Amino acid sequence: MRRLVYVDSGSTDGSVAAATAAGAEVVALDMAQPFTAARARNAGLSHLASDPPDFVQMVDGDCALQPGWISAALAAFAAHPAAVVVCGRRRERFAQASVYNALADREWDTPIGPARACGGDALMRYAAVQAVGGYDPGLIAGEEPDLCLRLRAKGGEIWRIDAEMTLHDAAMTRFSQWWRRAVRAGHAFAEGCARHGFDHWGLETRRALIWGSGLPMAIVLLGLWHPADWLLALAYPAQVIRLAQRGGWA
Repeated sequence: MRRLVYVDSGSTDGSVAAATAAGAEVVALDMAQPFTAARARNAGLSHLASDPPDFVQMVDGDCALQPGWISAALAAFAAHPAAVVVCGRRRERFAQASVYNALADREWDTPIGPARACGGDALMRYAAVQAVGGYDPGLIAGEEPDLCLRLRAKGGEIWRIDAEMTLHDAAMTRFSQWWRRAVRAGHAFAEGCARHGFDHWGLETRRALIWGSGLPMAIVLLGLWHPADWLLALAYPAQVIRLAQRGGWA
């Protein structure tokens, strides 16, 4: 029997009533403690512990499952006995609404096959997740790659398959929204790298340090020494153009 569990973090928009009407078991997160998505996920997993399922589908609150996904993911588990996580295609519901939504849609388009990590949506073997202690509740971001790292260390495999999994609604229409999301991602890269070394988010952390700190400092110092060196700042628009061409946007 499939069970639907909704973890609520103090919502005031009618989410609890809607979840109840949909047949979900509602778990109210203790908001006296600092909120993290990882803590909410663990609360949902703990709610299932008395009658543990073989598999649990994790879904972010701003996502909706696509028809046929569970069947496709279970077939992938059957084909890959060592798999502990199977994820598929997440797409933006309104990718054309803004450039920021379009960027998120491109971000979800990752290679098919064995993977190092999944995102917030994935079908997982419940026992395997519980065996490694679930999500790290102290992480404010990047909790899924951290979990997948521990699962892989135990011999588990992460697979991404070519099947429609979820529709996501980033609802980003302003630069400030995209910026906050980028800052959160940068925090995840830095904390993950600090915890596990440069094999985990190392490349992303190096890039952030170079483009966000090293190069700006070099431009200022060299520009003060010789005015022509301010032209180094053109590296940023050049990088934007390069990435746009690589992504097929230019």
